[in-house]
Amino acid sequence: MTEERADARERHDASVIRGSGLDEQAKAHGRYEIECIGADGKLKWREIIDNVVQTVGKNLALDTFLAGSTYTVTGPYMGLISSTSYTGVAAGDTMASHAGWLEAGGTNAPTYSGNRKTAVWSAAASGTKALSAALSFAITSSGTVKGAFLVYGSGALNTKDNTAGTLWSAGTFSTGDKTVANGDTLNVNYSTSL
Repeated sequence: MTEERADARERHDASVIRGSGLDEQAKAHGRYEIECIGADGKLKWREIIDNVVQTVGKNLALDTFLAGSTYTVTGPYMGLISSTSYTGVAAGDTMASHAGWLEAGGTNAPTYSGNRKTAVWSAAASGTKALSAALSFAITSSGTVKGAFLVYGSGALNTKDNTAGTLWSAGTFSTGDKTVANGDTLNVNYSTSL
């Protein structure tokens, strides 16, 4: 009789399968789309601004998104940036302290009729929120426009040159300054995405 023997062996294999990872980051981006219509009704120029979303605006958004219980939005109000004394827009700018730029419309040219414009939004879709219609600025004196900004939150007002509220975004034209004349209209669209 033949004896069969089998050596007892154990074998263990281990492997780690890692997913490709989710590389999703929420970064606030904004885009202004501005067109200038002359007094004759013809398009003078069109410009897009990919803007800076200020740190204070991001902080307010995060605080209200993640920690707010009941919150009513004040504003947002849109204004224009003048070329007067302009040196730059910075992520650290606030409404009370933006040393590199001045608001157009009140004491700095160009001026426009009425107050800052009130933003009215469409429902968010695909991570983007956009104005439901362009905001119109009726220019009443010639001057040079550098860009636009949005202010909102506690204390924000639609009054030109007011420094209250939280600066959400500010941006300047990528192709340089834009001149406007009395009778021109600036139509400004804005969208922001996370």
